Amino acid sequence: MPQTTSSPLFVRYQGTVRSPRGHFPGVFALANGLAREGRLSEEQHRFWRAANDWYDAAYPDPSLTDPTVYDHRVNPGAVAWFKTTATHLLDRVPGYLELLAAHGVPCVRVESADPGRIVYEDDVQVVVVPR
Repeated sequence: MPQTTSSPLFVRYQGTVRSPRGHFPGVFALANGLAREGRLSEEQHRFWRAANDWYDAAYPDPSLTDPTVYDHRVNPGAVAWFKTTATHLLDRVPGYLELLAAHGVPCVRVESADPGRIVYEDDVQVVVVPR
């Protein structure tokens, strides 16, 4: 009988250094941090603002559906993962990776078929509490 290999269903881009709460910040949190700290050039800031606006319009914000989804007391360590089928969203991540690299902020791609306990799900993403 042929062996089947299961491919990852979820992908996440995250930093390599844990946040004070113990999780690895995602690509958007890392870029937002650079913007908040005023570290972006004018051109980078334009990219970041336009890209964030595009993402805000392209898919739902889980915390608008469930305000407790990222509450660290209710869902400790909750983080979002893209579904690998959300190619229209994943195709735009490299711009963020370039932005982070320009500031020496490492970011890695992580894939998993089972990233944790799902506390939110829609067509393009899940929010999970890691096991």
